[in-house]
Amino acid sequence: MPENAIRVRRDVGRYVDDELRDRYFAAADVLYARGAPVRSETDVETSFGTTHVYRYGPVDPAAESRTPIVLIHGAGYSSAMWCPNTRGLSADRPVYAFDTPGDAGRSVQREPMSQPERAAQWMDETLDALGLDRVHLVGSSYGGWLVLNQAHRRPGRLASVTALDPGGLEKVGLRFFVWVFVSLFATFAPTALRPRLAAWLDQPVVDDPEMRTWVQLGARAYRIRRPAPLPLSEDALRSIRTPLYVVMGKHSLLVHPKRQLERVPRLVAGARAEIVSATGHGPQIDHPDVVNARMLAFMDDIDSPAPAHT
Repeated sequence: MPENAIRVRRDVGRYVDDELRDRYFAAADVLYARGAPVRSETDVETSFGTTHVYRYGPVDPAAESRTPIVLIHGAGYSSAMWCPNTRGLSADRPVYAFDTPGDAGRSVQREPMSQPERAAQWMDETLDALGLDRVHLVGSSYGGWLVLNQAHRRPGRLASVTALDPGGLEKVGLRFFVWVFVSLFATFAPTALRPRLAAWLDQPVVDDPEMRTWVQLGARAYRIRRPAPLPLSEDALRSIRTPLYVVMGKHSLLVHPKRQLERVPRLVAGARAEIVSATGHGPQIDHPDVVNARMLAFMDDIDSPAPAHT
């Protein structure tokens, strides 16, 4: 091997080349511009590399002291996926959105996070570096598994956890992987077919030109390396004491919504579980105003509990 050859690590996420990376970043920036104005961007050093963090709101400076929200995106994406939600969520609370190392985004992974405990350590270190001692943690899909894993393993900083059509509740079945593959294939369909495919698949990305470009570039540009979202055992779920809110799409193919509607509150004391109709795996994308309002109401309940009766 030539002395100047660079060894490429295969156990950490990486971009294929700089040109595709820059095109992906440009597509992501189009989506960020659709959401709330980014107040600041920060790079945080952890044991696993550099985590890129976006900071939003609140609009009212008096609300700076409110417990902040931290957003954790789904697999294969970056925090740009939250563009439908950041305006509503950051109106009266600080909001932080993390790019998860090992997934496409502006974070730079240097060490593997192949075990659930390492994923929890990464998140705890990131929160600590940002000086966040108490947060409302929100995760979608794979990010839903990350936040459930955090509530199980390192709950100390968590005021609440909201899991949006999350992994971690049951084994991921073949039907979900088929849906992911078909959805990606559908983004290349002729323009006239895309609205019908988007409706049939419950996948709004298919008929959104800017999101479609972003997803396609991410699939080409980045080689993902992250922990497998293995289901939490029933004992692990029973161990969760953090207030938990699970929101599922009626047509979800990742979970069985009716099954989890009964199961989650039975296993996790005090947990809430709801099903959103007319959506599949992305309730917060299909119905951002509805889901934002429900999440904020849940967080308000946690921050301002009803007074005890005497």
